Amino acid sequence: MGRPYEAGTGEPSGGRTPRQELGAFLRSRRERLSPSQLGLPGSSRRRTPGLRRGEVAELAGISASWYAWLEQGRVRTSEQVLRAVARALRLDAAETAHVLAFVEEAPPAVRTPTWVSRNLLTLVRTLDPNPAVVLDPHWDLLAWNCGYAALLTDPGRLPAKRRNLLWLVFRWTPARSLLADWEGEARALLGQFRAQAARHPDDGRYAEIVTELLADPDAARWYDRRETTGFQPAVRHFRHQEAGDLRLRYVKLAAVDEPAHHLLAYLPDDHSSERALRDLTATGRGAGNAGTPKTGTG
Repeated sequence: MGRPYEAGTGEPSGGRTPRQELGAFLRSRRERLSPSQLGLPGSSRRRTPGLRRGEVAELAGISASWYAWLEQGRVRTSEQVLRAVARALRLDAAETAHVLAFVEEAPPAVRTPTWVSRNLLTLVRTLDPNPAVVLDPHWDLLAWNCGYAALLTDPGRLPAKRRNLLWLVFRWTPARSLLADWEGEARALLGQFRAQAARHPDDGRYAEIVTELLADPDAARWYDRRETTGFQPAVRHFRHQEAGDLRLRYVKLAAVDEPAHHLLAYLPDDHSSERALRDLTATGRGAGNAGTPKTGTG
């Protein structure tokens, strides 16, 4: 069984408050840095990996005591201090954004409209045979076309709670053979989702999804590493049982008429992939649901 997830902590139950989660993340990033990377003298007397807390504090321009309290989850802090710490720890853009999400301001409520505008549905349908799907902030699938259903599986045949991109990648068994670099793809998606969920620690749907994910040993192990990343448009390699090898480029677009929704499209990167998508969709392996809007007129 997976570990239960406790809303409001960003962690499985018995875990951490948001301040403690921030502290644990900072510590994990401190321990991955070696003194030589920053031009600091090394020492055989170091008992733990990475930098000392005092070294990070000095690089960030804050007191050693304050930084220690920050890692221990004992203090609240400002965006200015967190940016300085991020620079000291050599965090990348996605990791810095993750840290700044812990600035203690009330996060905006997650808007999760279940309707999809007519304009967006038309776009999804028009993209056929190129796979396309509409995601809400929790990465739940709201609309998809025939190309998407043919490439992966028809989400309409899944229980509503499992129509989620993370669930498909981690809990839908065929994904592991369909994605040529399943581990790389899965870890990247988990890092993106973790960064998104951290901004809304009291959101019940995020908690529900994480609980389901943690039932998977790989997801549980990687989740504990606190890896975060941003979306990277790139070419992904698929090995489809019927269509063979496909090279598809991910494109992610925000909907102007409903900013809470994103369109994720898979565009062919070469002629053979274009032909394979066309042939695959023609077999009618799955049905899209982008015919008419549920609500709204957009």
